[in-house]
This record gives sequence, structure tokens and C-alpha cells, in this order.
Amino acid sequence: MDDDRVWSFEKSLWTGDADHYRELVDDACLMVLPHPPFVMSGAQAIEAVANTPRWTEAELSKGQITRPQEGLIVIAYHARAAREGETYEAYCTSTYRRLSHEEWRVVQHQQTLPLALPGTVEEG
Repeated sequence: MDDDRVWSFEKSLWTGDADHYRELVDDACLMVLPHPPFVMSGAQAIEAVANTPRWTEAELSKGQITRPQEGLIVIAYHARAAREGETYEAYCTSTYRRLSHEEWRVVQHQQTLPLALPGTVEEG
């Protein structure tokens, strides 16, 4: 999968519906999110997405891609998403594995909220 397709694939997970998510997230996937239950299986994540309004906008930036072996892609990036007057921001990682030619599934996803370190926040 080329880089443009990787970013398109990842962005579609933020904005796609539950059926799309179900198609791209492996049952063996593990996710860590910054809200309860914090650690989820692929099946739990799919259920959560089915019961949550989808993001209408998603901007991915500061992206990095690595391919540590054939059939494995690991990405890291900053996400900014919006829906119905709500915004969300996180640093994320995802890992994809290839099942067959042009068929990929997410097997790991993690989101970390931005942290403000002492002395790095401007007051005012």
C-alpha cells in the first residue's frame, strides 16, 4: 500500500460508518483510547463506533510511516477531528497487516491526548 493510500485508509476510519469500520478493523485488533474502558478488542471497538456519532471532519498531520517487514505497516500521526460542534485532538498510532493482495486490516490502534508540560503553556 503506497503512502497516499495509507493516509486515505486511516482517515476513512475516523469518518466512515460502522460497516466501513467493521470491514477494516481486524477482530484480533487491540486498541487503547483515552476514555473507559481504555483497552478494547476489535469487536468492542466496532460496537463502540456503531453507537457513537462519526466525525464529520478529520485532519491527520505530522505523519510517519514505517514498514518493518513485508505485509506490516506502522503509522504515527496527530489527529484533529470535529463533529456537531465538538472537537477532538490526539496523537495516534495504528498498525496494519496484509491479509492478501490489497486487503489490509487494522490490528492495533492507540490514541494519546496532548499533554501540557510545565513551562510549555503560554498564560494570558
